[in-house]
Amino acid sequence: MNEPLLEARDLHKTYRLGRVDVPVLHGASLRVVAGEWVAVLGASGSGKSTLLHLLGNLDQPDRGGGTIHFRGRPLDALVRWEGDRYRNRSVGFVFQFYHLLPELTVLENAMLPALVGVTRLRWWRERAAIMRRAQDTLESFGLGHRLRHRPSELSGGERQRVAIARALANSPPVLLADEPTGNLDARTGAGILDLLADRHRAGLTIVMVTHDLTIAARADRVVHLVDGRVDEASASAVS
Repeated sequence: MNEPLLEARDLHKTYRLGRVDVPVLHGASLRVVAGEWVAVLGASGSGKSTLLHLLGNLDQPDRGGGTIHFRGRPLDALVRWEGDRYRNRSVGFVFQFYHLLPELTVLENAMLPALVGVTRLRWWRERAAIMRRAQDTLESFGLGHRLRHRPSELSGGERQRVAIARALANSPPVLLADEPTGNLDARTGAGILDLLADRHRAGLTIVMVTHDLTIAARADRVVHLVDGRVDEASASAVS
């Protein structure tokens, strides 16, 4: 078996709501091989988004509550700057809500991840290259005519395309997608999934959570999150 690019081992996660502990994950484990598209199916409240946040190092498991490895290295061994770099360079994030900055143009939004941590001197040296990469990606997504527009001037499908372009700004090997078509109509959502499929064929690894069987059918492999665990017995290959 190929070594996993990204692997979660026995994850536990509990949230504190007032005086009540709310356990969400109860030993979830998942292996993702480079170049694979894995869909995580589960009902609302099953812990799908929590799992994705842990994989992306946006949140951490409970103390002693399992580990996540990227290219064989545990994320909890990363020092702060390495964790920041992992989130910025190794994984891209796409959410149901687009989280675009309304005061920035489409092009500026798509450039943001590439500018994180860039010094002023490097900015002036690299600005043209960063802008060109973002522009090329947006044009490949059919947004070449929207570069100077603000998010408020775009349709929902166009906003999600910008969000995906932003997620791919640093060419991360892994894309984590949380219900990326949840705010879109069926036709527009299908277009977004076609776009992701194109990137997947080019080698992008995708972990996508959804509650929709039709959307999950686009993936190479489907697993089910049940009672806070990944149910490998119900994992299925999708032709």
